[in-house]
Amino acid sequence: MWRRLWAPAARAARGPGSRRAPAPGRAGLRTAAPSSGATIFALSSGQGRCGVAVIRTSGPASGLALRSLAAPRALPPARSARLRRLRDPRSGEPLDRALVLWFPGPHSFTGEDCAEFHVHGGPAVVSGVLQALGSVPGLRPAEAGEFTRRAFAHGKLSLTEVEGLADLIHAETEAQRRQALRQLDGELGELCRRWADTVTKALAHVEAYIDFGEDDNLEEGVLEQVDSELRALEAALGAHLQDARRGQRLRSGAHVVVAGPPNAGKSSLVNLLSQKPVSIVSPEPGTTRDVLETAVDLAGFPALLSDTAGLREGVGPVEQEGVRRARERCGDPARGPPLLTRARHHYHLQGCLKALGHYKQAGDLALAAEALRVARKHLAHLTGAGGTEEILDVIFRDFCVGK
Repeated sequence: MWRRLWAPAARAARGPGSRRAPAPGRAGLRTAAPSSGATIFALSSGQGRCGVAVIRTSGPASGLALRSLAAPRALPPARSARLRRLRDPRSGEPLDRALVLWFPGPHSFTGEDCAEFHVHGGPAVVSGVLQALGSVPGLRPAEAGEFTRRAFAHGKLSLTEVEGLADLIHAETEAQRRQALRQLDGELGELCRRWADTVTKALAHVEAYIDFGEDDNLEEGVLEQVDSELRALEAALGAHLQDARRGQRLRSGAHVVVAGPPNAGKSSLVNLLSQKPVSIVSPEPGTTRDVLETAVDLAGFPALLSDTAGLREGVGPVEQEGVRRARERCGDPARGPPLLTRARHHYHLQGCLKALGHYKQAGDLALAAEALRVARKHLAHLTGAGGTEEILDVIFRDFCVGK
């Protein structure tokens, strides 16, 4: 009831005729600008000799590129592979016999016209096709992550899905692959959007009460329902943040220090788990003098094992230094903030939670509405709807050229 007393003052403060902005959709606040009109090309498969190499283009000149190399044939049917002989458009010299595919926008990975050339993977063939594409007017080599950035700019991927794609490319274990695939499939982004919908609905109700008050037949108990839904959202955010460290550890890998007294079997355990002779095993105490590290896959979970010197009073300066390094590695695993798969996820969820706290403490409806706008903005940043160019640059530079 206390909020009803503040509604007239808040409405007066807004001034006559003032109206709030409409709620944005999935891409409503997106700041990444679409491509400047250039068509990009790159080798999308791995470097080195292979059976098949995939070279692709994205942009308005993709159709021209395909016709230039496969002339005089027409474009193949959309999303259907055709065997074509590729020639250098400058000299007419044959380059390869390849499968070509045509993906007209917006039904492509980037949302633009795209073409793919599945050529034989020899370095000379790949180099020849890339040079030929570079001679087509309007084409230029792609920068790292530029294909994915265009997909994001055209609303094909949210920012959390982009991060899931990056994690999938770098996944080394089954557990990492599963987590990355779930994020790429949009589970985290969809959860954030549901949270954002809750905040948007609450904000709409609060602002409606500011605009119309209780004299315009508003539904009874509107603000009480808002409070109830936001309390549930607070609980959900808190629970998610408490579990955040698991996702970050799975993505980055756990750092496990094997420590104990001399001749306790530390080196034998490390060799067994890594399935290779990483450490020298000897009945003589003090064999391990330095910290030896090896990456292992423990039932699908990545870990970095550190074999350390036995924890005892060293008999010489070298062994004493080994013991000191071992003790330096049994640091407190609880240090540092809890994380999701990225530190920025944690930051924005904490920011949203803090804004919801300000909502509860607000002395009038105008301040309560502003707190909800801040909470909504943090959730928008999570999926990239309100991202800044600096943050996007950091995320996309982790991608390889061709992706």
